[in-house]
Amino acid sequence: MRVEEENSLERPVAADPAYAAKKPVQPKPRRRWLYAVLALLIAAIAYVSGVLPRVRARETARQETAELAIPSVSVVKPKATAPAQEIVLPANVQPYISSPIFARTNGYLKRWYVDIGAHVKKGQLLAEIETPEVDQQLQQARANLATAEANLNLAEITAKRYQNLLKSDSVAQQDTDNAVGTFNADKAVVAADQANVRQLEQLQGFEKVYAPFDGVITVRNTDIGALINSGSAGGPQTALFQIAQPGVLRVYVNVPEAYSQAAKVGLTADLVLSEFPGKRFQGKLVRTAEAIDPTTRTLLVEVDVPNPSGTLLSGAYAELHMKLPNTITTFTLPVSTLLFRQEGLRVVAVGDGNKVELRRITLGHDYGNEVEVISGLTGNESIIVNPPDSIEPGQEVRVVAPTMPASAKQGGTAN
Repeated sequence: MRVEEENSLERPVAADPAYAAKKPVQPKPRRRWLYAVLALLIAAIAYVSGVLPRVRARETARQETAELAIPSVSVVKPKATAPAQEIVLPANVQPYISSPIFARTNGYLKRWYVDIGAHVKKGQLLAEIETPEVDQQLQQARANLATAEANLNLAEITAKRYQNLLKSDSVAQQDTDNAVGTFNADKAVVAADQANVRQLEQLQGFEKVYAPFDGVITVRNTDIGALINSGSAGGPQTALFQIAQPGVLRVYVNVPEAYSQAAKVGLTADLVLSEFPGKRFQGKLVRTAEAIDPTTRTLLVEVDVPNPSGTLLSGAYAELHMKLPNTITTFTLPVSTLLFRQEGLRVVAVGDGNKVELRRITLGHDYGNEVEVISGLTGNESIIVNPPDSIEPGQEVRVVAPTMPASAKQGGTAN
């Protein structure tokens, strides 16, 4: 009963139309809180589903752009060379003695006795030259000498006679002096004519051409009837023969300046020729120029190679393999690591923090696919392969493993 009474007391107030018209209905606080939470949830869902993916995509694009801006490079380590290094240099092979044979008199070639490839001995007759002018001059000189000798004999008799007559005062002193003077003058004329005869006899002796030493005739530039000019008149002069002594070959090599201190007399070297595959001919370094050529910056050295059987031919192109002790530590790098800049040759090393450094280097020998570096490296560097021309010092790079060629991959799989 009490409950019903209480409810009856509340109901008229709530159900009273006049009361309801006077006071508007207010939502409860719990509903407003629910509406706010719902609005926040809707906003969060909208942010997560719309704005956040865009922000993440933008950040991802920014990171990818930054990563793509860092170039990827592959690196190699410098390889140290052996303590005793063999260098290969182009060689100029020459005979130990080589000499052209010229004529010493004018005339016509009467006969030649040897041709190219002939082995001759010292003093062997090679050719004869016909010199009619010299022969006539010699005859005339001999006749003049005979006349001078006859005059000398008469002058001698006259001088002695006057000297004997002067003792008895039968002739004047002046006449005696004249006779003695004539004798002395004729004596000088005879001496001059004798010298002229000897000169012409020597020129006539040059009609026969002899070998100056044992050797091989390599060139013959004349033939029978050819006009021979000794060059004494100032005209062109041509060698009749070329003779060489190939028993020992002189091999001349230009050693780069970097190896000049190691190229010492007494070192052994091997001569290699393409016509003798797999065979080496040993020689010895006998002398050096003791000076660097300012044009080529090389040291000229001579290596003597014995050739008793004449197997090796002079003038051939050859390669000289010379083992030189390393006085400095050198390294080898692939040619693809070199960077040619306006300021000079450089290689690009990766330093701390993957920052690049441009190193100035000095090259030694060129091995084809590789080059020798004689200064500028310590051996601990990581050198970039195929560096781009636009790379700058301090630029950041990403080091990646080198890509293996497809042929190498297939070969490895096959194995």
